[in-house]
Amino acid sequence: MNHPVDHRLLAQATFQEEEDSNTSANPTFESVMAARLSRRGLLRGSVGTAATAVFGSFATAACGGGDDDTASTPASTAVTSLGFAAVGKTLADAITVPAGYTASVLYRCGDPIATGVAAAKNDGTDTSFDKRAGDCHDGIEYFGLNAAGTGPDASNSERGLLGMNHEYQNNLFLHANGPTANPRPAAEVDKEVAVHGLSIVEVKRTGNVVSYVQDSAYNRRITAATTMTLSGPAAGDALMKTKYSIDGSTTRGTQNNCGTGTTPWGTLITCEENWIGYFTRAAADDTARGGATARSVVSLKRYGLSAGVASRYGWETGGTADLYARWNASQSGTSTDGTDDYRNITNNFGWNVEIDPYKPTALIKKRTSMGRFAHEAAAYLTPVAGKPLAFYMGDDSRGEYIYKFVSDATWSAADAVPADRIATGDKYLDKGKLYAAKFNADGTGDWLLLDISVAAIKGYATYTFANQADVLVNARLAADAVGATRMDRPEWSTVNPATDDIYFTLTNNTNRVLTGTTYPLVDASNPRAYNDTKGTATAQKGNVHGHIIRLSENGRNPAAVAFQWDVYLFGAESTAAAAINLSGLTADQDFSSPDGMRFTNSTGLAWIETDDGAYTDVTNCMLLAAVAGSRGDGAKLTVNNTRDTATLAVDTYMGKKPTATTLKRFLVGPSQAEVTGICETPDGKAIFINIQHPGEDTAAASLADPTKFGSHWPDGGTARPRSATVVITKNDGGRIGT
Repeated sequence: MNHPVDHRLLAQATFQEEEDSNTSANPTFESVMAARLSRRGLLRGSVGTAATAVFGSFATAACGGGDDDTASTPASTAVTSLGFAAVGKTLADAITVPAGYTASVLYRCGDPIATGVAAAKNDGTDTSFDKRAGDCHDGIEYFGLNAAGTGPDASNSERGLLGMNHEYQNNLFLHANGPTANPRPAAEVDKEVAVHGLSIVEVKRTGNVVSYVQDSAYNRRITAATTMTLSGPAAGDALMKTKYSIDGSTTRGTQNNCGTGTTPWGTLITCEENWIGYFTRAAADDTARGGATARSVVSLKRYGLSAGVASRYGWETGGTADLYARWNASQSGTSTDGTDDYRNITNNFGWNVEIDPYKPTALIKKRTSMGRFAHEAAAYLTPVAGKPLAFYMGDDSRGEYIYKFVSDATWSAADAVPADRIATGDKYLDKGKLYAAKFNADGTGDWLLLDISVAAIKGYATYTFANQADVLVNARLAADAVGATRMDRPEWSTVNPATDDIYFTLTNNTNRVLTGTTYPLVDASNPRAYNDTKGTATAQKGNVHGHIIRLSENGRNPAAVAFQWDVYLFGAESTAAAAINLSGLTADQDFSSPDGMRFTNSTGLAWIETDDGAYTDVTNCMLLAAVAGSRGDGAKLTVNNTRDTATLAVDTYMGKKPTATTLKRFLVGPSQAEVTGICETPDGKAIFINIQHPGEDTAAASLADPTKFGSHWPDGGTARPRSATVVITKNDGGRIGT
């Protein structure tokens, strides 16, 4: 996931994680029009009382548009009242949870997942990360196992598998003396490649205690070196061919995996986000490729890789072996098709990747039909027999787009428990239509087809598309061509099971402006640009705190080409002016930079996580719980923006403001950490979250002095901080949040 300011770079790198390469002139709206949105009922209720408790870094437990069809979450299980007292904002190097809850550290960076692997020393000397937990835990999903451990049981809460991403690395603490400058030692590069990717790890619950099983046969690491199959329309295309795979059918590795998703047939989808920064190109590479207007040059720059830009970690400097050379995307060979170098290697990344967590020998497939961009979570609309499946995805960069994939195949309930899960993925994920969203000013929206047959794509002057595979490989350029709406960093997507409303977190956009520049102006779906103070300085401008947008398909139809939308919540400080704090957030609810978001099926509650750099002078990142209501439960609103000396009023549509009973802060994380990744056991009695990169702002010069570390969580004392999975349970054994 991204940060407003990236503190995670090697000194020699110039990589900017918050990539911003959309230079299209796409208008965000044609006009501002008045419209009345249909209303739906808001679930409301009373709230219980509890005291807030904190546990320190050394501890593991707390002290103390469409029609209104029948909801997917049964009325008997849906929570209408948040049964805990709001947690206060804090800068403590600890996890804060409400009284009556316990938060336990489950799975830390370096923890062994194979027999005979020793516990991590956590001093920078640990190796064998192909048999240990990776770094920077992120998106996470739970897959139930049957009692015998021989296969799936989606309803089992006592035994299951966690599939989780390891997005990147906290490099300062990964090595004993921090990372070596370029050229990188091969041993360091090998370790870093191995800490990326994913973990599949078995967990079990005994009473109210959850632990992971070190010697489980299901445990495995998938890394940035694991062989994977390219699947779907782009597989085998000329754009996918490399020295490693001259027929363009396979590739190695997945990295910078951020959000996750699942499928109705029980597989994991992991999403490749900021993968572009792992590559570099020679300073003269544009010339080698034919100049600034050459198709491959236009594509590379649109995805943020200009010639001469250093890679994020310098992996290409680890040696002459192919394992290191593949991170250099320069055109260095003499072939006409790229089969003697890695000029096309970046086209192998930026996909959704499907994994069968139950079968370690199954092929891992990158699903090219779902488009290539900086993927976040992939959430699907409730499957209906005889209708296609729809998956919703965000592209997490400033001014990028929201996408939908609709399968050609229609859903069969028999596929919920298939004999071959990856083959079922072939059926639904390899053929379909990709769309980009246009948000209109009247509260409606259009899904714009990204297909070579579309006139705007076929005749696009900026880039000449060769075929449909090219459209999918260059989905951003195709979305530019059709005029999709530029959004404020679309992060996670999630679907409310009770309403089928689709939510997208829009984390922030410091480039959002009021007056004409090359950056996007405010518009109805991204309506705020303002000045914000951090501490005593006015140093933050734009849509600093982000917002959450939601939409509903016309007729709740997954294949609909039109939708309706509103803004569910605007992030803000509770003390901000009313023109900024549009949702009227109080001190028990205020937040900045929404990132992860998930509805839990057991309760119907929405959980919102933050990845914040704007409010961190006041509080660490957090997890909030909400009773979310439904799209259209609010009203039209005029936002009166003031930024610097410019002013601009823009109309938008806002959901009903939260109350003390419908939105509360549930958890605050440790110092300099993001709260991310959330899933639950089917009974709702355990929730798993990830704490990513605690202490990430620690200066390299402070490595020799543990007292200057930005965090010591979760081990406490003078320990190096490390990312970890945390499991939250209720002391009385009840469902979380009730």
